[in-house]
Amino acid sequence: MKKLPLTLALTLALAGCASYRPLPLHDQPTWLTEIPHLAVATDRLGFPSLPPHPFAPGADGLDMTDVAILAVINNPDLRLARDDAGIAHAQAFSASLLPDPQLSMSADFKRHPDPGSSRGYTIGPSYDFGSLLTHSALASAGRHDADKADLNQLWQEWQVIAQARLLYIRIVEGQRLLDVLAQQRDFLAQRVDQVQQALAKQLITLDVSNSALTALLDVNRQTADAEKSQNQLRHDLNTLLGLAPSVPVPLKKDVGLPEIDTAAMQAIMQRLPARRPDLLALKSGYQAQDSRYRAAIIAQFPALSIGLTRARDTSNVASQGFNISLSLPIFNRNRGNIAIEKATRQRLHDEYQQRVNAAYTDVDRLLKEQDINAGQLHRAQDGLRQMERQRAATMQAFGAGNLDTLVLINTEASLLAKQIEAITLEQSMLEQRVALLSVIGGELPLQFKESEHHE
Repeated sequence: MKKLPLTLALTLALAGCASYRPLPLHDQPTWLTEIPHLAVATDRLGFPSLPPHPFAPGADGLDMTDVAILAVINNPDLRLARDDAGIAHAQAFSASLLPDPQLSMSADFKRHPDPGSSRGYTIGPSYDFGSLLTHSALASAGRHDADKADLNQLWQEWQVIAQARLLYIRIVEGQRLLDVLAQQRDFLAQRVDQVQQALAKQLITLDVSNSALTALLDVNRQTADAEKSQNQLRHDLNTLLGLAPSVPVPLKKDVGLPEIDTAAMQAIMQRLPARRPDLLALKSGYQAQDSRYRAAIIAQFPALSIGLTRARDTSNVASQGFNISLSLPIFNRNRGNIAIEKATRQRLHDEYQQRVNAAYTDVDRLLKEQDINAGQLHRAQDGLRQMERQRAATMQAFGAGNLDTLVLINTEASLLAKQIEAITLEQSMLEQRVALLSVIGGELPLQFKESEHHE
């Protein structure tokens, strides 16, 4: 009957133990082989003020928000980030648990037992009460670390959303460039055939023929470079979305350029540290470190361990008592750990302030770059309209036989350069607005104008 309490205690302890389950690895790719049908609440994306958006790819393809949603749901790197957050939560759970008591047992046996002798033993539980002093601070540090992991995961989701939007913009704008180059190539190919026929009849000189051919070869080179870039961007997008390389991702061609609401942007700037997950993560990391610093200060006091003993020696004399273990803070006094935790806290404090300063600097820089590019784009569009009028006049004069082919080819080359400049500036402004999204979160405060949308 004396063995029953000990047996019962061991049975209860083993009943709560975890069991092992295998998790085999897979040697084959686990890509999606088609675009899935999703139903996701936008509040799960972690973007404040994100309007409702049904994920319903139509015949004309995915829009920019569709691509961002699919990236957040299926990006392989985000799966790892969520695993890291799970580890942090497990560590926080571990830090919240109280330490287990200790039970020590020993037995003594006489090699040559005497009459009246018995088997000696010592048994006694003990508990480290010193660990209770730092438990609250360390548990608080664990909770803040878990919050930090969640916020870092959210920040990484923001970066994936930004990358998805950048790829969308570059692919759509790259296709616009290819369309312009294709039109120019068809035009120049016709001109090359015409000048070759005229050269064979000795109606033009060789330099005119060479100029037409050189212009066509240059457009072919630009087209090949653009096609290579599109191929790379398409593969990058599939990788980001967790899709097999062979899965086509149709994209809508409409990317607007609305004006940014500067007044609303200034209001957002006032709340920037409360919106940015990376800043909130740094703040949680600082709070976790502050709790560790408190725990290190508490740990400088004497560590106390108390235990009870019950013993019987080999001469059959029984005894019971207690033991107390107390560290003497004479030499160490945990001063080394206190200095380390304090210095670490100071670094996190400075890192947070540096990141806050950089966040405001980034927003200010991007807004000013938007203004600069907007002026350049306005001038480029004015120049493009002038070049289009000049091209129409040149074509009319050429058709009337008042201009030679060389002037027409040079005019087309100038028009193509201005078209590429406009496309490049529009793409740059769109990419800057994606960068703004990634540093302020949510949707940009925009002033939409229908005339600013293009197909």
